[in-house]
Amino acid sequence: MMMRLPPQLSRRKSTAHKNDFGHILILAGSRNLLGAAALTALAAMRSGAGLVTLGIPESLNNVVQKKVSSVVMTWPLKETKNLSLAASAYPQINKKLHSFDVVALGPGLSAHPDTQKLILKVIAHARLPLVIDADALNALSNDLSPLQKNKGIKILTPHPGEMSRLTNLNKDFIEKNRKKAAVDFAKKFYCTILLKGHPTVVAAATGEVYINQTGNPGMATAGSGDVLTGMIAAFLGQGLSEFNAAKYGAYLHGLAGDLAAREISQAALIAADIIDYVPKALRQHETSRP
Repeated sequence: MMMRLPPQLSRRKSTAHKNDFGHILILAGSRNLLGAAALTALAAMRSGAGLVTLGIPESLNNVVQKKVSSVVMTWPLKETKNLSLAASAYPQINKKLHSFDVVALGPGLSAHPDTQKLILKVIAHARLPLVIDADALNALSNDLSPLQKNKGIKILTPHPGEMSRLTNLNKDFIEKNRKKAAVDFAKKFYCTILLKGHPTVVAAATGEVYINQTGNPGMATAGSGDVLTGMIAAFLGQGLSEFNAAKYGAYLHGLAGDLAAREISQAALIAADIIDYVPKALRQHETSRP
């Protein structure tokens, strides 16, 4: 059954301006993981964000611009010797945070200890809605206190392995108790959890739960989660609530993957295809709306 989309995603006023749809800051990428940064940023733009800025290690800025320059702004930030974001970049970031509406962080940031320090500092102190994925989840698995300190909007998007590290629960237990694991963590840390997998479970701190029915095995491919992070960030920027941003992110991400698989095949599906089919997923709802 097709889900009715909220008005923020299904129509726009004739007087709309790009600033009406959110300015997203994405902190992502390192020397060997630039694709993750590009996928997250491009997915956010394709999902309706008005503006996207990609914070990247300064030495990698020119390379990244070639991947995203037509639609995404880049922001060179201080880096480690391993070409990942450095903890010393925090003052740069903090000084300009007021310019953004949402922060997404994690894809491709690396496990470098200095980068992990930066991640934890941003999570603890940023007073903007956060979408936390990948290496940002790995940083939290070593220290959950920043999550407790931040009382704002926080959406975490772990796969079962990441959820296991966050909770110290066995991965098999999580797979067999997906709803309980997600709800318990969301309530304890007052956040929204999107637990990836089959089926994807979205749980709010209030106990509200959504079980997603879209998606297919072809989406189990490198970068698919990065695309989801960008989509959720874009939906937050367009004014959706914390729970709804995750809910519709899961639904439309899966629907785009289903539409892509029908034409491309599950076996041939790559993450960039999901981005390419987001417009068709949105258009399908526009054409079916009464």
